[in-house]
Amino acid sequence: MQLTGLLWGSKLLKLVEFPHATVLGPEASADEIKDLIKKCGQVFIKPIFKGGVGKKGKAGLIGRAKDIASALKEKERLYFIEHTHGTSSAKADGVTFEGGVPAEHEVYFSISESTVYRAPMMTITHHGGMDIEELPKDKIREVPFDPLTGLKSFHVSNALTELGAPAEIISPLVQNLPKLWTLYNNYGLNTLELNPIRMSPDKNGRLVPVACDFKCSFDIDNPAWKRLELPAHLFASDYSEFEQEINTLRTYQGQSDVFVMNPRGTITAPTFGGGANALVTELLGDRATISSDFGGNPPYEKMFQISKICFKYWLKQSNVLFIIGGKANNTDIYETFRAMADALRDHFHKNGPSPLFVVIGRGGPNLIRGMAYMRDTLDNLKLPYRMFGHDSAMSEVVNFALAVDKWMEKEGRNLVGKKICG
Repeated sequence: MQLTGLLWGSKLLKLVEFPHATVLGPEASADEIKDLIKKCGQVFIKPIFKGGVGKKGKAGLIGRAKDIASALKEKERLYFIEHTHGTSSAKADGVTFEGGVPAEHEVYFSISESTVYRAPMMTITHHGGMDIEELPKDKIREVPFDPLTGLKSFHVSNALTELGAPAEIISPLVQNLPKLWTLYNNYGLNTLELNPIRMSPDKNGRLVPVACDFKCSFDIDNPAWKRLELPAHLFASDYSEFEQEINTLRTYQGQSDVFVMNPRGTITAPTFGGGANALVTELLGDRATISSDFGGNPPYEKMFQISKICFKYWLKQSNVLFIIGGKANNTDIYETFRAMADALRDHFHKNGPSPLFVVIGRGGPNLIRGMAYMRDTLDNLKLPYRMFGHDSAMSEVVNFALAVDKWMEKEGRNLVGKKICG
């Protein structure tokens, strides 16, 4: 997930007038927290993590307080806490204070893209407040629906009736849950999850669904998410300067997804396409400096800026610049290669030469023209290189890059250094 918690989730839910728990950010004063406790009876203190890190509740990372002293003590405990679940690890940067919501019933609800039905799908259960994976299948309903007509009231009503949900919660959910399709569809989401939605009585005793947690991810290729004007740092997986700089380029056409794999890696691999990214990241392992996906037919200027940033942070320590991707359908290889070659030339002119072996594996429109431009640039810079076309197996190209990296470690770096400085 790219966005978790109610700090930002509440802002999205307000767009469709979906009720949510009252939330205060890390800057909340003691008086504001005290007023929230007085209003709601208790507050939940939750650390703010970037992206989705699971099992926070089971790890004891959600505090509860009924007085200001306890709330501030929990704030101190959780503000910079570190949490690891599986292979995901993150450090908190602040906490939120969320008002308690009294309720007898908790509901899980999500909308996601189903690869089985090739359509959006609603997942719902009235046994919320716990991991959906822990529930038996007969307590969950997964309902695909037509994206042209959207999520309708009868989808919700039929699913809850089949589950045998209490009658008093069905009507308020039928009235409110379809609003979430508007949020999902209008702002470029590909996943939206509320768990739990607590069915809390209003002043007249009627139950109202109140979102008490929020998770979502965006389809970055869909420009609709830009309407939300969310800050770029929300989409970075870490606070590294490199990722922050790359993420400023999300306002351009195309993707710019990066993740630092090993700050001491020796292969920098600008990768094009999700499939290539998965294979390359797995095979390179700790030798890779970054994991990236720069696909989506980026224009020259964006690719030039991306390359400048990558080279600034990683080229000096790298033995291999590994430009790799599958056979593109619509990406102009000449434009991307021209941008990368120009950025490499500019980097050498400004910072001086650096021993480097360039390995390229790519296919797609204007490939020969792009490789010719890259060849001329590398020859002028006196850098060794090897290029592979679309008829080469990607795994073999990756293995070649690994072999070159080992050679550069052993003797190649000195030999290349003498050549380019001679």
